[in-house]
Amino acid sequence: MTLLWGNIILLAHSALGAEFYRRILLANPAVEGLALKIQMTVNGQSREADVEPRLLLVHFLRENLGLTGTKIGCDTSQCGSCVVRMNGATVKSCTCLAAQADGAEITTIEGLSAGGELHAVQEAFWNKHGLQCGYCTAGMIMTAVELLERNPNPTPEEVRQGLEGNICRCTGYHNIVQAVLAAAEANSATSSG
Repeated sequence: MTLLWGNIILLAHSALGAEFYRRILLANPAVEGLALKIQMTVNGQSREADVEPRLLLVHFLRENLGLTGTKIGCDTSQCGSCVVRMNGATVKSCTCLAAQADGAEITTIEGLSAGGELHAVQEAFWNKHGLQCGYCTAGMIMTAVELLERNPNPTPEEVRQGLEGNICRCTGYHNIVQAVLAAAEANSATSSG
């Protein structure tokens, strides 16, 4: 049984696998009641749970752990409101099974700040009004953190390209780009001073 579920999880990553996952696995009543034991570190805390093989990471974080900063916007990896970091890289948690995160280090928006202090990107979004309704903000911030790790001094165009997988339905992105640039400047000032 473990080999079968492992193959299904691997298959879910391919283009055909995603379709299989959506049409067959999610709709399959035979999956009801099956559980996989998973363990991951979420925001620095070890977490263990028994989960259905088809449980998405976004649902695990929100429903099992109560970490509701990660949003569900589209369930198709189009909007980016569900972005979290897994082992240091951003992933869209609406298209990642919780079982795929077994053994992983997960950071959500709730785990980004340290010691009660906002992360530089969070602070910049606040100061530069890089949000309106706030629904996309967590995903934007998590993506921007990774962008600034890869490119600590981006141009406005590089910021726009770096955020392409995230959709904001409220703003014209101007303040979001300005917030990321301000965070880059703050990081630069901190590291040089």
